[in-house]
Amino acid sequence: MLQVSEISPEQIETDKIYRGMGLSEQEYNMVKAILKRRPNFTEIGIFSVMWSEHCSYKTSKPLLKKFPTKAANVLQGPGEGAGIIDIGDNQAVVFKVESHNHPSAVEPYQGAATGVGGIIRDVFSMGARPIALLNSLRFGNLTSDRVKYLFQEVVHGIAGYGNCVGVPTVGGEVQFDDNYEGNPLVNAMCVGLINHEDIQKGVAAGVGNTVIYAGAATGRDGIHGATFASDDLAEDANKDRPAVQVGDPFMEKLLIEACLEVIHSDALVGMQDMGAAGLTSSASEMASSAGTGMEMNLDLVPQRELNMTAYELMLSESQERMLLVVKKGREQEIIDVFEKYGLQAVAVGEVIEEKTFRLIHHGNIVADIPVDALAEEAPVYHMLSEEPEYFRRFQQMEESIPHVENFTGTLKALLEQPTIASKEWVYDQYDSMVQTNTVITPGSDAAIVRIKGTDKALAMTTDCNSRYMYLDPETGGKVAVAEAARNIVCSGATPLGLTDGLNFGNPTRHEIFWQMEKSVAGMSAACRLLKTPVISGNVSLYNESKGKAIFPTPVVGMVGLIESLDHVTSSFFQRAGDVIFLIGETKPEFGGSELQNILAEGDTDEIYSGKAPAIDLEVEAKRQSQLLDAIRQSIVQSAHDLSEGGLAVALAESVFTDKGLGVRAALSGDMTVELFSETQSRFLVSVKPEDVERFKEIIDDARQIGVVTDDGQYTIFGNGKQVIAEDAEALCQRWKGAIPCLLKSRV
Repeated sequence: MLQVSEISPEQIETDKIYRGMGLSEQEYNMVKAILKRRPNFTEIGIFSVMWSEHCSYKTSKPLLKKFPTKAANVLQGPGEGAGIIDIGDNQAVVFKVESHNHPSAVEPYQGAATGVGGIIRDVFSMGARPIALLNSLRFGNLTSDRVKYLFQEVVHGIAGYGNCVGVPTVGGEVQFDDNYEGNPLVNAMCVGLINHEDIQKGVAAGVGNTVIYAGAATGRDGIHGATFASDDLAEDANKDRPAVQVGDPFMEKLLIEACLEVIHSDALVGMQDMGAAGLTSSASEMASSAGTGMEMNLDLVPQRELNMTAYELMLSESQERMLLVVKKGREQEIIDVFEKYGLQAVAVGEVIEEKTFRLIHHGNIVADIPVDALAEEAPVYHMLSEEPEYFRRFQQMEESIPHVENFTGTLKALLEQPTIASKEWVYDQYDSMVQTNTVITPGSDAAIVRIKGTDKALAMTTDCNSRYMYLDPETGGKVAVAEAARNIVCSGATPLGLTDGLNFGNPTRHEIFWQMEKSVAGMSAACRLLKTPVISGNVSLYNESKGKAIFPTPVVGMVGLIESLDHVTSSFFQRAGDVIFLIGETKPEFGGSELQNILAEGDTDEIYSGKAPAIDLEVEAKRQSQLLDAIRQSIVQSAHDLSEGGLAVALAESVFTDKGLGVRAALSGDMTVELFSETQSRFLVSVKPEDVERFKEIIDDARQIGVVTDDGQYTIFGNGKQVIAEDAEALCQRWKGAIPCLLKSRV
């Protein structure tokens, strides 16, 4: 087998070696035209990672431009490590979500752990202190040993890294569907706090300034991780293990503290983490964004393995590494800070005037590439879009009401569905209280973290119903943003903005690109109406295995501001005697619902059919505004949005506390619709009896449906007859025990 150094530019072309790196013949010819010669092995490797979908967004960029990204309070939109929104008092919130899907499918513990580490670095590279982690996870159903293994190891990986690095994991979501069996999704979100004057950007400005490498030494792990993430999962996943990185959360903790100390030095010009494509992306992007070039001597790069080639050094995605640009002559000040924390920091290059990316190894120039060709001038493709046949067929279906004979049995079955069931098994493994600022822990509609030294707090959530997305991606996109905002409002916060994790299949397939196009259109419409700009995000494509794509899953991570801790609102009923209201009318909408899921028999290819629940964004905005007004007037005791499973599930979840509470509700109409429909823009709210009239004055379409009791019973009357009467604690045990029971069961 030839060594990398023995592979000539001629052989790269003749044997089409570039194809194995993810470049097409057309792209290879573009590279030759840019360089005016054949690229060598290191150069073609650099182009392959920088022009991968993961780094260049070459097929998704035309769609991303459709998102609203600007608002008066947006200090930094998409394009840097993370987005930033002003929250007043010279403070800002920094946040972003990013996927680590393919690595987690191959090596779930390290894949998930390094996903957490990478998103934390995105946030503190901006100069912010990470204050919270969330995640959004998708797995197949817990009926196979492989899926159980992936689920358990991903959760262990998130916990193993987050708990050790000292950033609380405060919220998230987990959904299960056969559609994800071969390709799980692992999306990690980090939220940070920053003072305005501490904001950093990844720029290599100032000709003559020094480039400093800081953190862990470079090894051979993660090479070609960016291109691995931009291709379908191989059936033989073991061959992709070298593309999975290995993380060290204890080093990351030191790196956080060192970087947050360094930002206070005026010697620092720019800083960026080495994420996807490692040293290649951080160095070339920093130079391109500053309009400069960069020259680096790879012999100076700290290495933990012998005889590493230039190709390996540039494409390694070893973790816990940062690249800094420092004013010439002041390098030692910065190096001293890192050494204080026991970290390596070495000068490896300098900013040059010529806009080129030049690498020297063993005294030879091993790469000389126009820097903008790697970052700004990567190819952009306008893919073909085609509406799928299934969508046209589903849209023609009349809305039908499923036949339910046993309402109690159906409620129990819904509560035991892993997507609805308690995620306590998951979040009990996460340290949600480190840093001692967590006000509302995992399990509520949104997590809440107070801003130390103030009366303010941040609410945060992740959301996406991918079944709705499959049935109707434009409607599903609207619902994803609206539901995230609903969760934020239920906690007492004003939604500020969002970060998106766009998970789709192969974009070269016309139906998949149509899903992307419509999802972005729906999300953009909701963002505009709900005033939640998109400030950061990530695109993960080629999420397919054995030729089958996942459901479109554009995850929404949203953050909101609570202006006073007095406004913090729980999703659980608080006291007996409180009056229960349902905000919003209920319609027969079951497309993509959990009821449709549990009633499906036999035809696993079409469990979900029909139309997704409709959403009127004007109505959504009005109800959110009115509910938030009531919360701020201290009228609302609890607020919970209605989602999977409908009203019956929301009522049950609201009494699943340790207070011994129950619920007694009276409904009218078709009980299947009233109990299990997933109509959008609805809220379940409890109010003190003395505040009922004030509440009715504020909320236009609230209907009184019951009362919180002290008897621990879950009782529902329909059209004057008792339709469900169960012990609330017994229901809670079913809900809590479902996932642990599935994990223990033998296949």
